[in-house]
Amino acid sequence: MSKQYFENNDLLASKEHIITYYYKQFNIELFSDAGVFSVKQVDFGSSLLIKNVVLPENCTKILDVGCGYGPIGITLAKANPKIYVHMIDVNLRAIDLAKRNAEHNQLKNVTVWESDLYEKVEGKYDLIISNPPIRAGKKIVHGIFEGATEHLKPHGELWIVVQKKQGAPSAYEKLATLFPEMEIIAKEKGYWIIKAGFQNQNKKGRV
Repeated sequence: MSKQYFENNDLLASKEHIITYYYKQFNIELFSDAGVFSVKQVDFGSSLLIKNVVLPENCTKILDVGCGYGPIGITLAKANPKIYVHMIDVNLRAIDLAKRNAEHNQLKNVTVWESDLYEKVEGKYDLIISNPPIRAGKKIVHGIFEGATEHLKPHGELWIVVQKKQGAPSAYEKLATLFPEMEIIAKEKGYWIIKAGFQNQNKKGRV
């Protein structure tokens, strides 16, 4: 049976524990377990993405694609209680953890469900954010990029994090074929934060 975090393995033994993640004035507790991505701590890439993301003006809905146990979506929801955060993943254990983490952190603005990419996603979003599962292969990663074009509002933006050695330049090139507006927001320790959108927005609201 597979042990990859982007697939399901019902036979994988549970080794649950709690991670504490600090963001601005918030202390966020997250349940984690074997079989999910970055099981022992919030990974550097996700943390860098969280700390750099800027919400589009008048943002009301965010979609976290490949949410895992929820560090990105949970943090954004905690910091922005008036914004609805939807979180999806294909890993059922990760989905269960993300739901528990939303409840544990007393969040009323989070909805979590299982979806193979955008298969069970309806509607459009102001922001789609993802630490894409690079090990799942280009078909899946590019599916996240391509599906975002159909699920973003006209002013919407896609934000991702990718390591340079795992294909950040090629990810940028692929996104440039889909979006007219592109920007590398940050580069740190080999990680790239990339923003893609349909039009320039002069006014932004920070998380």
